[in-house]
Amino acid sequence: MTEIPIRKRLLLFLVLIAATSLLLFILPLIESALWNYIGDSYGVSLNPDGTLARTQDAIPAELFGLTFASLVASLFKVLRIVFWMTMVILAVRLLWFVIFTTALRAAAQSEIASLVKTVLSIIVYIVSFFVIFQTQYPNVPLAPLFTGSTIIGIVVGLALQDTLGNLFAGIALQADQPFQVGDIVSISNRGMGTVESVTWRGVKIRTFQNRLLVISNSVLGKETIEVAPRDNLNARVVTFNTLYSDFPVKTINVVRSAIGDIDNVARRPRPIVRIGGFGESGIDWEIKYWCEDFKRHPETDAAIRQRIWYAFNREGINFAFPTRTVHIERQRSQPTSAETTDAVAENLRSVDLFSSLSEKEIGRIAAKANVSVYAPGESIVVQGDDGDSMFLISSGSVSIQLKDVRSDRLNKIGALGPGDFFGEMSLLTGEARSASVVAEEETEVIEVDKEALRPVFQSNPEILVSISDAIEERKPMLEQPLHESMYGQRKADRKPIINALKRFFGLDGEK
Repeated sequence: MTEIPIRKRLLLFLVLIAATSLLLFILPLIESALWNYIGDSYGVSLNPDGTLARTQDAIPAELFGLTFASLVASLFKVLRIVFWMTMVILAVRLLWFVIFTTALRAAAQSEIASLVKTVLSIIVYIVSFFVIFQTQYPNVPLAPLFTGSTIIGIVVGLALQDTLGNLFAGIALQADQPFQVGDIVSISNRGMGTVESVTWRGVKIRTFQNRLLVISNSVLGKETIEVAPRDNLNARVVTFNTLYSDFPVKTINVVRSAIGDIDNVARRPRPIVRIGGFGESGIDWEIKYWCEDFKRHPETDAAIRQRIWYAFNREGINFAFPTRTVHIERQRSQPTSAETTDAVAENLRSVDLFSSLSEKEIGRIAAKANVSVYAPGESIVVQGDDGDSMFLISSGSVSIQLKDVRSDRLNKIGALGPGDFFGEMSLLTGEARSASVVAEEETEVIEVDKEALRPVFQSNPEILVSISDAIEERKPMLEQPLHESMYGQRKADRKPIINALKRFFGLDGEK
């Protein structure tokens, strides 16, 4: 698609050069014919040194003839200068087109090529003009011309000092190459964004607010520039704090688990969670992580802070705030512990596994259940992990994901919503998690663990029979062909569920 315009431009250059060459060839013929006419009509000829001479003694209108001949001589000198400069300009542009547009069109540093082309073109044009001018006016000394124009040069230099400063600063920047197009740069007191172009005059930066920041090279050369190269893992630091009463090891483990699967956070090297200092109100923490795409770091920082909030909310870790500040606000009415337990019990009654339990037994389980909230995209359980609890969704939704043993990718096989539950096999038999469950939106779950069920089973062992029957009813769904092909067949010689229940909860039964 790009070859047609290149060929057209190349053909245009060749046609213009041919036309200019033809004019340079025809110009002496026209000049010779015109001088023959002037000599015959006015008795004036042109000497080899460029001066005029009279060829006849008695010529009418002698003053007009000399004036006309002088004008003709000057006209042809100017035309030769114009045509030869046109030839030089066309030749230089054709050369740059061949070198920089075709041979170097795939080069990464196109800004350097453009800057070199501009500087060299100016030098060639200036030198060519003075050489051509000297051939047409050999008696005009150029040295006095430069000497006499010193004042003009000073005035012009002062008027162009900003332009020349940008030019030489641009040359210095291109020679040093502190950044390239596509890199993220941060300039003190000016902004941060992606470099869009680098020219001899300045740099264009597209900020994260989609605004265009244009900075001249002379100003940029005096600034402190922080560069995040493209195609590179660039580190970021996110800060937070906790109370002194929260144990550091627990905080580190909770934060690492919460941010481990956030999009745009590199898996290698692993994020670092460390104590940044001891503040007036609590411990100051730092999370150092590496961005896969540095342009998205504002969204990634926000996702990390969100995950930390949800994780701290579940684990009971508190953010620090100045203790000298008095907060006076109207408290929202919070449900009492009894109300919370009643709400959990109401949800547990809808679970068919617990349909045979009495109100008292469900109340005992509800009193020990935990209510947790998970952020969108956060894993609630991970396939293959050990577990001894089940989860009941009270609000939100989750996706069920299985790992493909061939590609090691997670595939979504289903979704659950309010009133659904999962993880019952790990709760009742201690089996490893057979699938990963990820929150699709902000999801609240009720977690029932082994210790909450043990007292109920110990006081009423007959419940095991109804529990095992409920599990047997759910087995066809758990062992569907898709699940078997992606995670592995269950053992055919598996012992009865009721014996597995007794063994896991330490009750009397088959060992």
